[in-house]
Parts: sequence; C-alpha cells; structure tokens
Amino acid sequence: MTKQFRILVLVLFAVLSLLSVRAAFNIRFSFDFEQFFPVGDPDLEAFKAFVKDFETDDNFLLIAVHRSEGVFEQQFLEKFHQLTLDCRDLPHVVQAQSLTKIGYPIKTPFAITTVPAIHIDQPELYAQDRARLLQDERFVRNLISEDGNTLVIFIKTIESIELSDAKELMAAVEKTVKKYQFEDYHYLGRPYFQQEMVRLQQREIIVATLVSAILVSIVMYLVFRRIWGTVVAVVSLALGLLLFIGFLGGFVRELNTLSALYPVLVLIIGTSDIVHILSKYNDELHKGNERNTAMWNTIRDVGLATFMTALTTAIGFASLVSNRVMPIKDFGINAAVGVMIAYFTVILFTTVMLTWFRADQIAQPQKEHAFWERLLQWIVDFTAKYPRQIVLTTLGLVLVSLLGISRITTNYDIISNLPRNSKITSDFLFFEKNLAGFRPMEFAVYAQGDYRVTDFEVLREMEKIEKKLHQADFVQAIFSSTAIYKSIHQMTHNNRQDAYRLPEDPGEFAQYQRMAKRLPQLNAQVLVSRDERKARITSRVSDIGADNIKAYGQQLDAWMAKNIDPKIVKVQRTGTGLVMDKNAAYVRRNLLLGLGSSVGLISIIIALVLRSWRMMVIFLVPNLVPLLVAGALLGYWGVELDAGISIVFSVVFGIAVDDTIHFLAKLKLERNRGRSVEEALRTTLLETGKALILTTVFLFFGFLVLLFSQHPTSVIIGVLTSITLFAGMLTELMLAPVLVRWLLKKN
Repeated sequence: MTKQFRILVLVLFAVLSLLSVRAAFNIRFSFDFEQFFPVGDPDLEAFKAFVKDFETDDNFLLIAVHRSEGVFEQQFLEKFHQLTLDCRDLPHVVQAQSLTKIGYPIKTPFAITTVPAIHIDQPELYAQDRARLLQDERFVRNLISEDGNTLVIFIKTIESIELSDAKELMAAVEKTVKKYQFEDYHYLGRPYFQQEMVRLQQREIIVATLVSAILVSIVMYLVFRRIWGTVVAVVSLALGLLLFIGFLGGFVRELNTLSALYPVLVLIIGTSDIVHILSKYNDELHKGNERNTAMWNTIRDVGLATFMTALTTAIGFASLVSNRVMPIKDFGINAAVGVMIAYFTVILFTTVMLTWFRADQIAQPQKEHAFWERLLQWIVDFTAKYPRQIVLTTLGLVLVSLLGISRITTNYDIISNLPRNSKITSDFLFFEKNLAGFRPMEFAVYAQGDYRVTDFEVLREMEKIEKKLHQADFVQAIFSSTAIYKSIHQMTHNNRQDAYRLPEDPGEFAQYQRMAKRLPQLNAQVLVSRDERKARITSRVSDIGADNIKAYGQQLDAWMAKNIDPKIVKVQRTGTGLVMDKNAAYVRRNLLLGLGSSVGLISIIIALVLRSWRMMVIFLVPNLVPLLVAGALLGYWGVELDAGISIVFSVVFGIAVDDTIHFLAKLKLERNRGRSVEEALRTTLLETGKALILTTVFLFFGFLVLLFSQHPTSVIIGVLTSITLFAGMLTELMLAPVLVRWLLKKN
C-alpha cells in the first residue's frame, strides 16, 4: 500500500465521520402500538375502517390513586376530586372523569336530576356510597377497585397522541399529581407507554454501547497482548459504529425497542472481521514478510471470504424484510446495512492502519502459536479417529432439539416485554391485579337490514354478548350503548341494583329511547356511529397471553354464530389487542419464509462461488444444527416465540455462516494448490481454527452484554444467541471435518 493511498483512505473516513456526527442529531426514537400491527392483515383493515366511525381504543391515560386504609375519607376524596378537575386543564386532554364527578340519575315529577356517586361533603353517607359502588358493574375494576382502596381518573387524550405530546402531557401529569402528595399512585395508557419505552430504548443503546466497547477492548488486549493492535481494532470498531449511527440519522431511520441490538451487532460482527484479518496478518508477519506484503497476502487469502461472510450475514438479516411487523422489518434492513458498513470499515480503514505499525507492535508473542497449533492438531486427530461417534452425537442433539421445538408456543403476553425493575412494569402489574388491566377487546356491531343499533332488537342481541363476556373472569370493564338504557331503566325503578338491565317491554323501551335522545353522550362518536348503523362493545381482558385470548375469541365466535341472530346484527371482534395478537399467527410463517429464503439463497451463492455442491452440503449441515438448538432452547425454557424473539434465528444463522465460509474458502484454496483432502483439511484448521474459536469467544461474551438490558426480550436474545453460537462452533470444528473427509475423499 502506498503512502498516498493510506492518506486518501484516512481523509475519506475523516470526512465520513464528520458527516456522521452531524447526522446523528437527526436520530429519532419512537414507540407506538401501531408499529406492531401486521401490515396487510384483513383484521387490520377492518380495524382501520372501524376507527373511522369511532375512536381508537387506546387514547387514554389512567391515574390510579391508592389508599391502603380505603378511599372513603373526606380529606383524601377532596384532594382526589381536585386532582380530577386539574386534569381537565392538562395539555392534550379532551376529558377527565372519575367517581367524584359522576352522579346517579334520579327521576322526579318535575325533571331528571342526579345525586353524587360519592357524597364528598357528607361522611355519614360514605358507607352507603361504598356499598352501592362496589356492587355496580359499571365502576368496579374500572373506576374503583374491588376492595375500595383505589380510585381511578380516566383521562381521554387526543387521538393517536404523538411522542412529543405524550412527553408534554406526562410531565404535566407528574407535576400535578406530586402536588397532592398521595401515598401511592400508578399510571397506565398510551402516553405513559410511549414516554417510558422511549426512555428504555435510549438507556439500552447507551448501556449496550459502553459495555460492548469495554468488553471488546479487554478481550482484544487479552488475545493479542499488544496495545497498538488493540487500539487499531477498537478505533476501527468505534468508527464503524459512528458511521452506522450516521446512516440511521442521515436516512431518518426511527429507532424502536430492538435498537439496543445495533451497537452489539456492529461491534461484535466487526470484531469477527478484525480477528480474521489480524490473525492472518500476524501469521504472515511471523513468516518474515514485510508489512505491505503481509497485508496483501492477508487480503488475497481472507479478503474474499471476509466479504462473503459480510454479504451472507447481511442477507440473513435482510431476510426479515418479509416480516409483516414493521419494527422487525426495519431491524433487518438496518442490521444488514450495519454489517456492510462494519465490513468496509475493516477492509479499508483497519488494513491501512495496521500497515503503519511495526510487526512487534501488533503481533502476538511467538510462544502462543504453539498452544494454538497443539489444540487444533488435537481437533484434526480427534475428528479423524471418531467420525462415527461425532455423527451419532450430532443426530442425538438433533433429536433432542426437535423434541424441544415441539414445545414452542406463541402465547405472547405484554408483561414479558416490559422492562425489569421499572415503574412502568410495577404500574402495569398493579392495574392487572387491582383493576381491569390494559389489553382491549373490542366488538364491532353492524345493524342488518332496516335496523338501527339503537333499536330494541339490536340492543337485546348486544346484551346477550355482554352477558357471555361476564362469564369469563378475565374479561373486565364491559361497556356499550346498552348501559345508557340500563341506567334509565334503573333510574325509573328507584335506582335498585337489580334494575340495571334492559326492559322486557318494547313499549317501555320506546319511552327510554325518547329520554336517551336528550342525553349528550349518544351524540359522541364513542359508542354509536352518526348514522346509527354501527355500534361498539368495549372491554378489557387480563394479560393471559395471545394464544389463550385467541382460543377464547374462537370459542366466542362459535357461540355468537349459534346465539346471535344474523338477520339483526353482524358482530366482528376487532381492536388493537386483536390486531397485535395476530402477530403470533404470523411469527412462524414469517420465520420459515424469511429464514428459508435466506438459507436457500446463501447456499446457492456458496455453491456458485466454490463451484461444488459438496461444499454446499458441508456448509449447510453444520449451520442448520445451531438453528435447531436455538428452537429447542425456546421450547425447554418455555419462552414464547413472539415477533422480537423470532429474530434470533436470523441473527444466529447470519453470524454462524461466517466461520464456515472462512473454513470452506481456505479449504478450496488449499485444494486448488494440489494438496490432498487430509493435508488441505489440516492446513485449513490450523490457519482458520484459531480465528474461528476467537470470534466465537468474542461473540459469546459480546451477546451476553445484553444481560445488562432491562428489556426481557433483549436478555433472552443475548443468552440464546451466545449459547447457540457456541454450539455452532462445536459443530463447525467437529462435524465439518467429518463431512469434508466423507464428501471430498473421492473427489
């Protein structure tokens, strides 16, 4: 390499670094439940049509205030009521409601009036108020807990609130709530989730970057034992990460909950390339070659293999573009670009920088080569001596893995994806235990023929569904337009608790209709559409898992097909909960489609480049075993296969093929030089085995960095990937030589 070329490369990367720093300020973080909707799903299209006539089911924020001695205490109720009033004036709030503002309607000879649900200024009536409210299905687990120790403020926010507005609202809420010094309070809702999950993303990226950088620096020094070799490697990796961040900012790529994997992938995969380059370069230096000659020999022998590994890894990640969930799809695209950026940084910047230093500044001590030679020679001898035992052991591992795979479920739940030891998780659990929870379950009701959803016959059909929902103890907060007529019926019968139902007489109902038309609630597009042809039944269900909810939904559909008159109404389950849970149905399909196409494409590339179908088989078998191991671990650990976890297979395959390609490329090169299969295999293992083991060690501990994550999915991905890649190393070192001897011996 000429001095001019080296200077040109350094100037190029200096310019790119400055541009990347500038672009980094454009990076945006986001968290919306809509991101996880499967694109193109028919239920999603039905939901979009549904919300055009109504509102979305997640435009709310709940504030639960808990008092362990009970909420019926005058000073507490006065403060809570004032907090409710203050919430009306918060930014981006449409409405604020709580039990201290709600009244029961009373019919008098002169007009309809109301009495407070809670007589704040009359403590002598608290026992009566408490008894009545805890028997009222409209309020229990919705606005008050079953034990009477928690009250809830329901805040209706603007439609599809954005992150900036959510942060502004939550800041105002925090300031307002703290003013009253309640002993215990909790939040739940879209604005809260948006703010806290974005905070988690930012923390995850910072922690993952710092810990990965420290780990890489330490391990690099322990392996190469030369300060300048370590510095060159670390600077190269940091530069690659900076350029990747510049790409994210320059192309306005939004970061989501999987973003913590980016620094780990870029740093660790870049480390793999550097280890292969440094190992070969050190070997060339120890042969007595001059620096430039050693580097050209390194690029000649491992340059193509390194490019192939980067390309195949990128293809592995790019296979995620077939996923219907946008965060997974974006992750695949971003990770693929990150891998190629890391490769070009190593092949240009790192190789240039290494040639500036003397051999003794970056090379390992000569005595360490003897250790590696003994270890790798033992592997050569062991695989030659026990080929049958190795194959049988592999088959046993495959059978055990298939058994584990059969245990995999897709029973996704929300709590498994919330950050550990955080307020948002404790708040979520509080609402799950004491109130109605978060998962929405919606029903779209379409009047048939000449019916309107305000007709007696339609409401009777809706009431059937509500009664059916009440039979499931995990379904809470059931509400629809029937509540208005039930309330009127209760009012006309002295507000008796048993009178909260629809009337039996259509004539009596006709009177209620005339009364209901004077109520402003019906005019709002919350329960009934403007043309009165559509209505909604809304409810919330406990976080029992996507598969369990799906099974219940199917039972409900079968029940409605038998018990709901199709000539009167058509009912369809809908809502954000249903659409998000559809991801579980697509996970297996997307996984098989994306991974299958990736495996097929990379195998074809290997066969074409190495011009041998036997080489393709040698490549394929050792890399499929780790995938089976990954699936088995999910099954044995009882981890649900959701959209986030499914990326493990693309990560594992994309990385595991790297070492195989280096192995096969070197083997092909040695065979082309006229060496026998055994000679070529021995030389290949002695020259590539060290890099293979070192890169696996880097990758193993690199992905364990994710143990520092608060995001459970990231932790599982880290542990699962580390163990699976270690299994991949063993199959590569043990099984691949056996396959080489069997398939190439007579070739």
